[in-house]
Amino acid sequence: MSFYTLFFDFIRLSLKALSERRARAILTIVGIAIGPLVLVMMSSVVSSYSDYIVERVTSLGQNAIAVFPMENYKIDGEDLDFIRSLPEIARAEPFFSTQGILKRGTEEIKVSIFAIDYTLLFEAIGSLKISEGDVPSGLLYSIVGRKVSFRDGGEQYFALNDILTLTIPKIESGKITGRKNINVYVGAILEEYGGALIVDPDSTVFLSPEAGKKLLGMKDWSGIFILVHDPSFVRSVVSTLRSKYENKLQVIAFSAIAEAISSVTDAIGFINFSTSLSAFAVAVAGVAATMITSVMERTREIGVMKAIGYTSIQILTLILLESIVMSLIGASLGISLGTVGAHMLSSRGLTIGGVGLTLQLAPKITPTLILQTLSLTVMIGLLGGALPAYRASRIPPIVALRYE
Repeated sequence: MSFYTLFFDFIRLSLKALSERRARAILTIVGIAIGPLVLVMMSSVVSSYSDYIVERVTSLGQNAIAVFPMENYKIDGEDLDFIRSLPEIARAEPFFSTQGILKRGTEEIKVSIFAIDYTLLFEAIGSLKISEGDVPSGLLYSIVGRKVSFRDGGEQYFALNDILTLTIPKIESGKITGRKNINVYVGAILEEYGGALIVDPDSTVFLSPEAGKKLLGMKDWSGIFILVHDPSFVRSVVSTLRSKYENKLQVIAFSAIAEAISSVTDAIGFINFSTSLSAFAVAVAGVAATMITSVMERTREIGVMKAIGYTSIQILTLILLESIVMSLIGASLGISLGTVGAHMLSSRGLTIGGVGLTLQLAPKITPTLILQTLSLTVMIGLLGGALPAYRASRIPPIVALRYE
């Protein structure tokens, strides 16, 4: 008898044995499926959101640093000169920022307003592209994000050279005394960016630095945007600034945020994997109990098989195949349910508090994840079936035939 014929005979016998003990096999398979279900569902969702967030933060510039004044401190020209004097600095430009309300017909939407050097903006955010118009040069012209120009349904409301009416805080002597309206033209419209944790270009109106002073009425800079020559210089620049200014300035490196997010999501992934391993461990015990009971019930059958010429290795292989077949069925069930569960979980979206950004992403179900899950599940069958298979292979034919 050829190897392939024997192998398929063993598969057929395994399926027959499981069908004869259907209730027990189903319960064992359900227990096996829990591990793959949890692993696929949670890992794919966590991986999808973490990869997106890290990519968004990283897109703001691996060599970018933002400096913000702490309470009761104002950034001035002396601070800007010091930062520019550092040898690692490629560019450092001050910016103004505030929040505003945009009147769009009968609706009002919240927008961010940044007055920043346009060339620095596009240099820092390399993936930021203009879909309509060109970089404006006039004081009253702005660059607007996709969500500013277009409604949620995709209908364009503001076109090039249209006037935006923005309601912004009125600042006098460094204090907000009320609100005022300003009008600016649409000079350019950005392509959809997709949101970020610190800056959301899609919901932002960008102005020139001169407009920050004259239109927004802001005398004090909101911060300084810095680009270093190489990402490897970021840590040393951050250390230098924090050492000099201590609690006067808040120094944020976008690459450091990406690293922190990666660390957190890696920790979450490890916890999820550990939790899944607990389910796998329980499944191993379940498979072992099922197979031991099966071997005890089939002692006479095993004796007959040995009496007609089956070797101990063939008996061991047969019992192991039964447990592996259960594991494969459990893996298929768990992966399928995990995929459905992952899409249901992702459909709820993730709202990042304080930023007003809601993400709704498809789970990241990769061949690597499926292969890893399948391998772990097959390992359940091997570990759970090893002892029962060994015991079955060691049963003497005479003892087995006399077993009642």
